[in-house]
Amino acid sequence: MARSNDEVAALLQEYADLISITGGDAFKARVYEKAARAIGGHHADVRSLDAKGLREIPGVGKSIAEKVVEYFRTGSVSAVDELRARIPAGVRELTAIPTLGPKKALTLYEELGVASVDELTQAIHAERLRDLKGFGPRTEENILHGIELLHSTGDRVLLDVAMDLAEEIIAALNGVTGCRRCAYAGSLRRVRETIGDIDILAAAEDSAPLMRAFAGLPYVTEVIASGGTKTSIRTTKGLAVDLRVVPPDSWGAALQYFTGSKAHNIRTRELAVHQGLKLSEYGLFDAESGEKIVSETEEDVYARLGLPWIPPTLREDRGEIEAGLRGELPDLVSEADIRGDLHTHTDLTDGLSPLEDMVAAAAERGYTYFAITDHGPNLSMQRMTGERMLAQRERVRELDGTYGARGRRGGMWLLHGVELNIDPEGGVDWPEEFLAGFDVCVASVHSHFNQGREAMTRRIVRACENPYVNIIGHPTTRLVGKRPGVDADLDEVFAACARTGTALEINAHPHRLDLRDEDILRARRHGVRFAVDSDSHATLHLANMRYGVGTAQRGWLTKDDVINTWPRTRLRRFLGQGRAKQRAAA
Repeated sequence: MARSNDEVAALLQEYADLISITGGDAFKARVYEKAARAIGGHHADVRSLDAKGLREIPGVGKSIAEKVVEYFRTGSVSAVDELRARIPAGVRELTAIPTLGPKKALTLYEELGVASVDELTQAIHAERLRDLKGFGPRTEENILHGIELLHSTGDRVLLDVAMDLAEEIIAALNGVTGCRRCAYAGSLRRVRETIGDIDILAAAEDSAPLMRAFAGLPYVTEVIASGGTKTSIRTTKGLAVDLRVVPPDSWGAALQYFTGSKAHNIRTRELAVHQGLKLSEYGLFDAESGEKIVSETEEDVYARLGLPWIPPTLREDRGEIEAGLRGELPDLVSEADIRGDLHTHTDLTDGLSPLEDMVAAAAERGYTYFAITDHGPNLSMQRMTGERMLAQRERVRELDGTYGARGRRGGMWLLHGVELNIDPEGGVDWPEEFLAGFDVCVASVHSHFNQGREAMTRRIVRACENPYVNIIGHPTTRLVGKRPGVDADLDEVFAACARTGTALEINAHPHRLDLRDEDILRARRHGVRFAVDSDSHATLHLANMRYGVGTAQRGWLTKDDVINTWPRTRLRRFLGQGRAKQRAAA
């Protein structure tokens, strides 16, 4: 289930939003936002901390610590409840729309009496918003897009939320006597960016002990259905989970069937029919005699159909069957191939962990190299200066090679980098002579998301053309289910990246997963290189790399496509190519 830290972080973020909606102190709202991020990224479970222990977390003062203690003692926080009571229910419903801020939601309620998503949709179509200050056709378009995002996600949850729950359930069921195998299937195994219901598959001769254990898990609030082969439950977080138990000799066929996708399974069943076979969750059978041919492993099932085993992340009927029949499936990048992380932050800007802690955590992951890329000064909230950045560089140089397994060339290579802000014209924070001192430069759009298509395209392409920019960070800026990607001609951007030797990031944070898999497929056809990065703001976030790798796999990437799988010599050469051209031109 969600960690206590995540629950508290969500509560404090809600309190910050409520302060903003009610016209409270903006500074106070920011304090609670910062505390929410700090607690969400804290390594220890805050439920185990007293008020004194909580105050040791950066950004958590006495008042916030007392609220956290109150939440764990009573299940609520009176200050939050009081602000909730002051906000009309309709306004709170409107704030669920990803592209609608709390102040605009309050304006719509007070000025137009709009108190639901449906009423807002009707008001937009009637052009009632255009008479309000700060609203116009573009605002209407953005709100409608946000409503589409809201409807498209529905009751679905982010990948990491579903994964945490699934892995906790599997750990519990693996301890049940008689459980031979247990795994998650469905869209979670295919690493879709959002998950509806969670599918768990187990193998056992007797299903009853597993079903009892599953229904008795402490976070189960409702047993929706229960039987000998399938039990469905709902958790305290509202997530629906299905457990199916199959005989051990049917494991492979069942895992293949319940992993999906539906479109992929239609294709495999068609292959079976053409060979006089019948494929189901119980096995691959002779259509005439009914004799079971294979069922124990997925590899056996695919092999009998004339296919190699197809990785779950490819099973979307996007050409994987044809590639398999031709023997041309890609050797997908794996998390074990990742040699380092090229986009991370420390507490020098908006990160939560000190430089030394981030480096130590990266070394524990066995990385060969690791980049620190705190924000440049154009994001004024970060309070960055050239002097502070140079001081950090000096410390990075001191730590270089002192962490990780020592070999002929020393320990982990530390790169001093920066995440630059791409301004509306495509410029970045510092002049070229300052940028030349960085080992790696990530450039990202952080503002002016609503620029027109031509301007946004020109903006990103110009950043690609900067000889010191190595990677375009979170290229579309989307937040899954909360903010749509920018409107840009992505094919033109991809072509520019290929032409200039600029890598595109696959941001592994579950809220971003940007580029998404469909865009990766398009960019790959242009010959683009990619960097799978965690964009970590705390040591815990480094583990999000798994989600970025899964997304890269869904985009059919091999390790040769991903620059942070390369040996340091090849990576160093890639990062220096723009600088070398600049020196040659001078």
